[in-house]
Amino acid sequence: MAEVYYVGVDVGTASVRAALVSKNGHLKTVATESISIWEPHTDHYVQSSSEIWSKCCAVVQEVTRGVDKNQIRGIGFDATCSLVVLDQSFQPVAVNADGKKERNVVMWMDHRAAEQAARITGTGHAVLRRLGGVMSPEMQPPKLLWLKENLRESCWDRAAHFFDLADFLSWKATGSLTRSLCTLVCKWTYCPPQGWDATFWTSLGLQDLTENNFSKIGNATSSPGSPLGDGLTREAADDLALNRGTAVGASLIDAHAGGLATVGADVEGLGLPHDGGPVTSRLAMICGTSSCHMAMSERPLFVEGVWGPCLSAMVPDLWLNEGGQSATGRLMEHVVKGHAAYGMLRQKARQSRPSTKDQSGGDDVCDDVCDDVCDTDTYGYLNEHLNGMAGTPPAVERLTAHLHVWPDFHGNRSPLADPSLKGTVVGLSLSRTLDDLALLYLATVQALALGTRHIVEAMREAGHRIESIFLCGGLSKNRLFVQTHANATGLPVLLPEQTEAVLVGAAILGACASRDYATIQEAMAKMTKVGEAVRPDASLQSFYQKKYRVFRRLVQHQREYRDIMNAEEDD
Repeated sequence: MAEVYYVGVDVGTASVRAALVSKNGHLKTVATESISIWEPHTDHYVQSSSEIWSKCCAVVQEVTRGVDKNQIRGIGFDATCSLVVLDQSFQPVAVNADGKKERNVVMWMDHRAAEQAARITGTGHAVLRRLGGVMSPEMQPPKLLWLKENLRESCWDRAAHFFDLADFLSWKATGSLTRSLCTLVCKWTYCPPQGWDATFWTSLGLQDLTENNFSKIGNATSSPGSPLGDGLTREAADDLALNRGTAVGASLIDAHAGGLATVGADVEGLGLPHDGGPVTSRLAMICGTSSCHMAMSERPLFVEGVWGPCLSAMVPDLWLNEGGQSATGRLMEHVVKGHAAYGMLRQKARQSRPSTKDQSGGDDVCDDVCDDVCDTDTYGYLNEHLNGMAGTPPAVERLTAHLHVWPDFHGNRSPLADPSLKGTVVGLSLSRTLDDLALLYLATVQALALGTRHIVEAMREAGHRIESIFLCGGLSKNRLFVQTHANATGLPVLLPEQTEAVLVGAAILGACASRDYATIQEAMAKMTKVGEAVRPDASLQSFYQKKYRVFRRLVQHQREYRDIMNAEEDD
């Protein structure tokens, strides 16, 4: 019998990727195409849905070239939680005042609607309870409100369809307007089985979205991986060079695709307690430009400052809580690339190439971090340079005993849910050397790991039982990042056998839509495997206890300073 395949398509922040995946979850071929990002104003980030679809077609054609199309049983899409705007004829509508209609996507990291998000939080509406009590500017309601208030004639009045990017892709492939529960529940305030809360939209002045049974934002939903329509339309099949009718699964947000490809894996034989425990004891952590921290439970748990609980948003019939960091790989890039010694680093990295390929700065998921600073040579050299600084025996992580970073340069997504927070660095000197750059990079990695610890503690206090971290995405290739997370949290970190786990997760959607697997859970078990378990270094427990105490005080001090400066001046 001929082997069967599934295609997984992942649209990250800066690139589109596709993979041809076998029934047992092995990647046969992978292809990547970059996509454009425009920044017309500060905190405005936009893209083109037409360009994104074109690049999806290019990478799918590449990974399936030379393969009998009858062997390709299904296709699945994941994408960042960006907002796509189309008119009545499904043509792009400009989302900025420049009027360039092809630029019709408000990106996930676009924070133009921070003020609208704060106002929505101020309403105290009941739907906010499922968002940790705070509306984030990275969600869709504040972005929609911003468009109505700022681009009423040029955008809002012309718009007939608002899609999450992942749902746009599945519509483009099948013609079906059915939305994924993943996108609507996690980013739009939809709540099954009740559905939309019309009072919420009306309270914002967006009552026009409730018209025609919420047709502009979706009135039909399905669980991730459910088959959509009759599969690929003739037009989409021609675009993708696949057979008409090829099964298409309801889509996922990119981080959630990574979760599918990690937390369900069998860990027997790795020496973990209780063979790793049930999926409800596993934290899925997907790291790239940003990071998502996802925990599941059998009953709804409300975690302050953390999104959820969301029913069936990733795995059917399980409740999902989602924390995260808005800037992870992007912060590492910012810190390294902005240092005076960056030019020297690039030169030395090119001259001394590491023998391994596991030191990436993160190039995917939640997504693609920018270009040269995140290549394996640059981060591999930095990691090796730190080893040299640490001496023998190496004690790399203790090098930053007096250098501390608060990592929220782009605001705090969770568990504080405060987009107004800024980054903090304590312990800088006048040094402009490569050693100084390496130390600042290390302190940044540690701060991100301590941020994960902060999220895990908030989830545990609310009732989650988290015993291990299943990590994937571009940053999983950076050994220092992985080991630091194990050490800072005190938890084992499990890495997937297939390093491009997000693509496997997207392919799982296609496998379920094809009916080759009866359930998402069955596909997760059969198509995902753990490659390695990274355990915490017990000798660093006391060090990280102290680092964490400093970490928590950094944000206290920042808020104290803000209060001082915002206070009325004395007479």
